Amino acid sequence: MNDTMTAPDPYSLASEAAAAIAKASGIPSHDLALVLGSGWSGAADLLGETVWQADATTIPGFRPPAVPGHVGTLRSIRVEGSGAHALVLGARTHLYEGAGVGPVVHGVRTAAAAGCRTMVLTNGCGGIDPSWTPGTPVLIADQINFTGTTPLAGANFVDLTDVYTPSLRDVARQVDPSLDEGVYMQFRGPSYETPAEVRMARSMGATLVGMSTALEAIAAREAGMDVLGISLVTNLAAGISAEALSHEEVLEAGREAGPRISRLLAETVPRITAGPAGSTVEDEESAR
Repeated sequence: MNDTMTAPDPYSLASEAAAAIAKASGIPSHDLALVLGSGWSGAADLLGETVWQADATTIPGFRPPAVPGHVGTLRSIRVEGSGAHALVLGARTHLYEGAGVGPVVHGVRTAAAAGCRTMVLTNGCGGIDPSWTPGTPVLIADQINFTGTTPLAGANFVDLTDVYTPSLRDVARQVDPSLDEGVYMQFRGPSYETPAEVRMARSMGATLVGMSTALEAIAAREAGMDVLGISLVTNLAAGISAEALSHEEVLEAGREAGPRISRLLAETVPRITAGPAGSTVEDEESAR
């Protein structure tokens, strides 16, 4: 039997997952979603009150984490000070797991179906700029999709001129004016990039390299969401540093930077979810 004939429509699956989240959480619609990559999971605890949490595999289309150090839960959080609800996606599927592009972007499409207007994508990555020492957060200003694939199908022409929304980077810089910007290049993985590949990436304009995020950003823009991307430099890329690369190094850098990047997100998200002139979601709803 041809698997493509039996595979569920990805948008219908996302709608089914969003409906399941609404039923289980009691929250009919969410305002913002976050994908928390390596080192970023602690931020969820600072965002506000968790009103619902579940193993991601209880929701249609979500897979268990395949990487040590990654969590596999979904959370609905009432954002402190804004009245908004954030959907925290702790179950990221990577392309190198071999399940295809659909599962990689399922969380993003579920967030869109759940009503989210903003997508916050975070990751741990290799830094090409030697001034970005491990533990440095960097705003993603643009990207290079070097995976050889895309979540889009057919004549679906999505404008990616501003794949990462400039105004959202401005909001993050209100919280931390020292934040630099970079260009993120996604490789397929799971091997780390070679020094030659890093030199190629640098010549193409990349300053950050990793194995996630770019495909998710494309899916988010397809869905009409604004996108904020932040990378945590967990190590210098191959050839930039003489040290050998290891997953434990990535986890350790994330642990050490955890308090700083958690505060960054905890202070940025309420500013994003606040309405015009600082009004909250509750203010806007009561005015209707």
